[in-house]
Amino acid sequence: MMISTKGRYALRVMIDLAEHPDGRYHPLTEIADRQGISEKYLESIVKTLVRHGLLAGLRGKGGGYRLTRPVSEYTVGSILRLTEGSLAPVACLDQSSSDSQCGRRENCRTFPMWQHLDQLIQDYLDSITLMDLISPHE
Repeated sequence: MMISTKGRYALRVMIDLAEHPDGRYHPLTEIADRQGISEKYLESIVKTLVRHGLLAGLRGKGGGYRLTRPVSEYTVGSILRLTEGSLAPVACLDQSSSDSQCGRRENCRTFPMWQHLDQLIQDYLDSITLMDLISPHE
């Protein structure tokens, strides 16, 4: 499993907004400058985050983006699944993939191992919140 730039940048945007909990809308230009990421590239990422309710967006003067709920309610797993589509370590576990219909699944000696790895990944990423990332415990 390789997390794409889109997934990593989505986390950076969410962390950036979590670190600025002043309740105001932050312009995309401001976020892009703070993160050193192209504003153009961030446009598609925040559009996805807004469409799925993780961010609220406001157009015009004083507009921008802000979180829609408390920082502790966002998990890394939910953000990455949204931007990556799947976090499955192998194609036969990816429900959105046509490769998931492997004819060998019933007799596959490795399938249970991949299922267990997938569950470990999901559980781990779902156990980390944005709050954990902005205030790590030493």
